[in-house]
Amino acid sequence: MTSDEVRSVPRRPLPLDYSKPNLARMKDALLGGHDHYEVDRRAVADLLALAPDSAAMAKEFRSWSSRVVRFLAGARGIDQFLDLGSGLPTAENTHQSAQRYNPDALVVYVDHDPVVQAHGLALLEDHLVHVSGADLTDPAQTLADPVVSEHIELDRPVAVILNSVLHHIEDFGKARAVVRAYVDAIAPGSYVLLTHHFNPGDGPRAALARKIDDLMAETGYRTVHRSREEIESLFDGLDVLEPGVVPLHEWWPEGPRLAPLSDLNHLSLGGVGFKA
Repeated sequence: MTSDEVRSVPRRPLPLDYSKPNLARMKDALLGGHDHYEVDRRAVADLLALAPDSAAMAKEFRSWSSRVVRFLAGARGIDQFLDLGSGLPTAENTHQSAQRYNPDALVVYVDHDPVVQAHGLALLEDHLVHVSGADLTDPAQTLADPVVSEHIELDRPVAVILNSVLHHIEDFGKARAVVRAYVDAIAPGSYVLLTHHFNPGDGPRAALARKIDDLMAETGYRTVHRSREEIESLFDGLDVLEPGVVPLHEWWPEGPRLAPLSDLNHLSLGGVGFKA
């Protein structure tokens, strides 16, 4: 184990409990991975029974992030990425998307989940890819973590990725404070990539959003679908790139859409903010 790997393990790792579903492993199951257990598959089966397009939507989140990362690495010249709440390694990880357009792009993955840390250290760690066990909801701790502080240069532009994580922070005030702390810490010329579950307020889709929140609460991993106004407020202090804060499939899609849209496609919003 390298010195970076030793430092990347949190001082007080979360306990592993294989009797309960794990959010990272559930997402792995939805994405068609292999790093999950029966307890995770049962939780995913319950989610699919309620929202059959959940697996397709998990891939939509991944595809959105890849499109934005490729754009920033290629067209905007960003060469360092801080992927917060990165989840288990899977197909087309952030470093693969970035390095396809900039071979020298450096990526630091941050995830407090010990399952993610173990797999990340085994599969990803090299001179341009690093894994931190910091807790993203504590920005000061995360930015001071040796793996982050030694490899991410905050005095020059960086892309901060918060993909499919903020809706797991129940307290909206805390969610806003988390984003604000990262925005304050990064240099002008930086970007913030952000997605969040969306509740339209009324109608069948709003009812589905509430049912998903209730179901996720039973797994121990609460999810909060929030209003457009709340989600847009997370970009305060940033210039939002076109096409704005929109459903993920509307953010610079690649070619004609082949799969039909479902209600779930309209229950998540994403956007990219630029720090001038």
